[in-house]
Amino acid sequence: MLRTHTCGSLSSAEIGRKVAVCGWVNSRRDHGGVIFIDLRDRYGLAQVVFDPSHNREVHEKAEHLGREFVLRAEGKVRRRPEGMVNPGMKTGEVEVLCDSLEILSSSDTPPVEVDDRVAATEETRLKYRYLDLRRPLMQARLKFRDDVAKAVREYFAKEDFIEVETPLLIRSTPEGARDYVVPSRLHKGKFYALPQSPQIYKQILMLAGFDRYFQIARCLRDEDLRADRQPEHTQVDLEMSFVEQADVLETVEAMYHHVFGRVLGMKLEKFPVLTYDWAMERFGTDKPDLRFGLELVDVTDIARSSDFNVFRNAEVVKCLPVPHEISRGDIDKLIDWCKGQGSKGLAWMKVSKDGLESSIVKYFSPEVQKRLQDRVKVKSGVLFFIADTRQKTNEILSKLRTKLAEDLNLIKPGQFKFCWVVDFPMFEWKDDEQKWDFNHNPFCMPKKEHLEFLEKEPGRVYANLYDIVLNGIELGSGAIRINRPDVQERVFSVVGIDRKAAEKKFGFLLEAYRYGGPPHGGMGLGLDRLVALMQGFNDIREVIAFPKTKSAECPMDGSPSEIDARQLKDLHISFDR
Repeated sequence: MLRTHTCGSLSSAEIGRKVAVCGWVNSRRDHGGVIFIDLRDRYGLAQVVFDPSHNREVHEKAEHLGREFVLRAEGKVRRRPEGMVNPGMKTGEVEVLCDSLEILSSSDTPPVEVDDRVAATEETRLKYRYLDLRRPLMQARLKFRDDVAKAVREYFAKEDFIEVETPLLIRSTPEGARDYVVPSRLHKGKFYALPQSPQIYKQILMLAGFDRYFQIARCLRDEDLRADRQPEHTQVDLEMSFVEQADVLETVEAMYHHVFGRVLGMKLEKFPVLTYDWAMERFGTDKPDLRFGLELVDVTDIARSSDFNVFRNAEVVKCLPVPHEISRGDIDKLIDWCKGQGSKGLAWMKVSKDGLESSIVKYFSPEVQKRLQDRVKVKSGVLFFIADTRQKTNEILSKLRTKLAEDLNLIKPGQFKFCWVVDFPMFEWKDDEQKWDFNHNPFCMPKKEHLEFLEKEPGRVYANLYDIVLNGIELGSGAIRINRPDVQERVFSVVGIDRKAAEKKFGFLLEAYRYGGPPHGGMGLGLDRLVALMQGFNDIREVIAFPKTKSAECPMDGSPSEIDARQLKDLHISFDR
């Protein structure tokens, strides 16, 4: 080994010992002819001293050192002089008086500062990612990610799961997003797909009798990007045989308890279980943030008793009661904000000990006002109303709820509020196509009591589908799978997939089920998003070593890039120019 100690491991216990340390020049200071170098590796900083009175030759070499030079320094550890101790530094009590210096690599002037205190632009950070990743902050984030992954593996090993890798070159199957495809050199005109998830293969592993599978899997989707999306991401994937929905929820919840305990030393509360319908009714979203109150109240029936035509003629009227003082100026800003979110407007009433106050109160009789106050149960504050379609009303009030929580500082830092959302509709109606489509994926088992509605009333069919949500962000989805070919065929027929089309798309999976498929279910859980949220932010690029930009490009290596004519010929690809 070139070193005896890492830069972050030196302490007063090493005083008097000869050590060798290696790392990058983090900073260089010249004090009266004595040169001080802070040497950095991923474990921390070590101060190395070059004193001409101790070793002139070594001191002369140190005069030519620049930032990010890579060094090997040997010398004795000594206590720092009186008044020179740095309590903010893990190795701040000691320093290395250098006897021997080897420059392992020199460096040009870095185009970005390797310093947590100096912020570079996103484009620059991604172009010089190898320098950005030298920053202690980024190294700590990726070490944290490693800790989480280790805790996940530790939990599943304890629970007797088998880790199995599934293929990256697969058959293209419709799973919601566009596939990345790879042309085959050996099979002209044919393509592999890169997996959006291990979905089909983990189901086949259950058919193969593996019973309990997990994998920390790479998943790829060709979709439009934003801060919490990447073309390639990592998920904790699992599947279990001979289980019901409650068994999967219990197993996954226990995993999160284990990870938070191991990595953050935190004990989580039991996760509440909300139905999809209840979550939409009370929060306007199937991804509710439970760190604060502000629940929605349906007041459609009361509003229709008023003389306010906007309310009387709407499909639904919902109220967001806010038990906090909000100025008229801020209310006007919220009205404009809601319009920017696609709302036609935002009605409001102030609540005080004297009753309701607003320009629209005159349309509500005293009796209707009393019914309204009894329903919303707010003694003081503001009532906000949206009257529109159910979908639009929920969408706007859900966003307003989150905005008000942020504006009113209702969210305490460091809070983690999980919940389960269960019992999702199996299908959704596509107005533009005038047909039913899957709400999730084709393999979710409908609830037994809803099988009778499949052909005649698909909108009444709910499935054994479940999501896990943390702080208003979906961490993962799962389902109990269809293990009966007859049910699978009926489900396909609802969305217009006949037997021939099903065989073409999923033939190998459907054939496998002919040979006995156990009841099974599982989940895919976002690892990137979990790691980011645990560290207090949402942008998953901050916990991915080499992420892409929002246009799915990598400024560092220049991908995607063109390939040469010979490669195109080998792959039987030509372009129309």
